[in-house]
Order: sequence, then C-alpha cells, then structure tokens
Amino acid sequence: MESIDFKKQRAQRIVRSLARSYPDARCRLTYHDAFELLIKTILSAQCTDERVNFVGETLFRKYRSPEDFIQVPQAELENDIRSIGFFRSKARHIQACCRTLIQNFNGCVPSTMDELVTLSGVGRKTANVILGNIYNIPSLAVDTHVIRISRLLKLTRHTEAESIEADLMKILSPKDWVMFSHRVQMHGRTVCIARRPQCDHCSLAKDCPSANK
Repeated sequence: MESIDFKKQRAQRIVRSLARSYPDARCRLTYHDAFELLIKTILSAQCTDERVNFVGETLFRKYRSPEDFIQVPQAELENDIRSIGFFRSKARHIQACCRTLIQNFNGCVPSTMDELVTLSGVGRKTANVILGNIYNIPSLAVDTHVIRISRLLKLTRHTEAESIEADLMKILSPKDWVMFSHRVQMHGRTVCIARRPQCDHCSLAKDCPSANK
C-alpha cells in the first residue's frame, strides 16, 4: 500500500504534469461577477458549460440582479432556462437562492463556505467554484471529472465528492487546489475521456496506476 509521503510526491508530479499540459486552464463558465458565476454554476449541474454559457447570454440581459430573478413568476424563469436540464427545480432553487441573498446578505454573494451552502441549490462544489474563482480562496471543486480521474490515479478510494475533496486536500498543496480542479476537468474532456481514455497520449500515464488497464 502506498504511503502518504509517496502519494504526496506522486501527486506533486501529477500537478506539475497537468500544469505543463494545461497552462491556460480556467473556469469554462463565462461570467462578469460573483452573482453571474453563482447562478451559472447552479444551472451547470448535469448540463454542459457550453449550454449554460449559451443560455446565460440571453438570461443575463434580462436578469441582472437577485431582485430581477424574484420579480417574475417561477414559470417565466422556467421558460427562460427550458433548454437546460432539470429547469423546473433549477428555477425554484435560483429564486430561493436570490431571496436568501437579499434577505441575509444584502444582495451580495458571500465569501465563506458556511454562508454559501445556506443558499438554495448550492453545495460544496458550487461553493468551492465561487471561493476559488471569485475570492481567490484555496478550494477544490470536485465534479464528475475530478471524481473519476482522482480514483483512476488512486489519489482516493472514495466515491463521494466530499470524501474525495478531503483526501485531495491532504495530499495537495492549497496553492494548487483551484488549478488542479480546472486542469483535471480539461484533462477529462480531452485525454482521460470516460469509456475511452487515451492512455498512450496521456502525460500522467507514468504516475497513473490505471494506465492501459
């Protein structure tokens, strides 16, 4: 069984390889401020970033503030995001989230995990996206790519996002957390593709126990 020290060393090699392969990795959701990123991250659950960005162009011409989102009937907001999966529940979450922002945070997006997860539709992943990309607070956004690839790399044995986040935080330097998420997500889209990973072209293969298996 790999010791924690050896796992940390291997994780650092992985971090360096990812940095060389994806120096320009970043959040794929387009946004102008914390509120837009918050709403788009809620919308992105089980939906592609490309679709959310496309819908968001029109959405944020109509809705510019939390107040704008709660001034329309839920059915109208549902219609505006209909092409996004689970649009009914997302519309409900967005309006509830906006009410809480107004009532508890003066309409501003909070900057702590404890406060962010009080918002409807916001779990640890969404909160970490906000903390890392808006407030430059070390955070690990664990999405399906991070879950799958972290397990293939044997950086964790867990399957639950929160447990995987905790495991990664133990072996990665906080300064690497945000970019690790971005780069692993890009790696999962371009090389370590689910069901057809391109191990022969993977810069991480030498440090991946699952390579070519």
